[in-house]
Amino acid sequence: MRQAGRYLPEYRELKAKSSFLEMVKTPALAMEVTLQPLRRFPGLDAAILFSDILVIPEALGQPYAFRDTGGIEMQYALETRAQVENLAPADAIPDRLSYVAETLALLRRELDGQRALLGFGGSPWTLATYMVEGGSSDDFERIKLLFYTDRALFDALLEKLTAALIAYFRMQIAAGADAIQIFDSWGGIVAGADYEAASLRWIREIVAALPAGFPMILYAKGTGSHLIDQTFTGARVLSVDWTVDLRAARACVPKSIALQGNLDPLLMQTTPAIVAREARRIMESVRGENGHIFNLGHGVTPRAKIECMESLVDTVTHWQ
Repeated sequence: MRQAGRYLPEYRELKAKSSFLEMVKTPALAMEVTLQPLRRFPGLDAAILFSDILVIPEALGQPYAFRDTGGIEMQYALETRAQVENLAPADAIPDRLSYVAETLALLRRELDGQRALLGFGGSPWTLATYMVEGGSSDDFERIKLLFYTDRALFDALLEKLTAALIAYFRMQIAAGADAIQIFDSWGGIVAGADYEAASLRWIREIVAALPAGFPMILYAKGTGSHLIDQTFTGARVLSVDWTVDLRAARACVPKSIALQGNLDPLLMQTTPAIVAREARRIMESVRGENGHIFNLGHGVTPRAKIECMESLVDTVTHWQ
């Protein structure tokens, strides 16, 4: 999961001087935020690009901002076919998101091969939820209605997003990303029988369009029942949330596919001893198995304690 966050005092210091979006769009600042966790926790294996999944809708012509009350607000909600057709084409992505490529290039030089460099982006379905809902949503009513009542328009939007993400990920790879994670953060809100049509088919199309064998990580929150289906996306790593039993997941996922996860992020608000205990429990559950990347089951929360993160890194790196 993304490492940068409001739990780090050095991040808050930067945030006091620049807005979140200013940091995302300024390569030198984005590089600094990306590197902050590695400086504080040397045991981390990878640098994860500091950015946001919603840079794609913005690049397509639908800007976003953060609500004062919390959550995301798009400048407008997609409601008509004309609005979808007016979104920018995929070939505009490399120019409009050139700041992401510049950040990755800076990080590539700074890391000098000592750490892996991970890029990321949202899945077409997850991005579409924000674009159609007009921001964060509690019930996802608008996107679900679009899916069920106007499949042609839904598919037109997802085709645009898929093409844009292919261009975006190709750009990240060219700029030096060692692996890319697709966040299907809202995959779990789709009715089980419809997950393929709403989300998975588009993810599969993206992976197929990228260099063969390039390490793609798929994280789809709340989709534990679809793990077997996700193994056919072409992703080399499946990242699972904290509700999934890791041992059971390992038993049903082919050995050629790695698993990532899956400590409950809430535990980072408890105590170092609890974090160490639960981390060891997860690692013991897959002892003797190859292909496990220890991680949280979702992002670091703003109230995470630094001493808990220290305990987690120390526990994982010294586990035998």
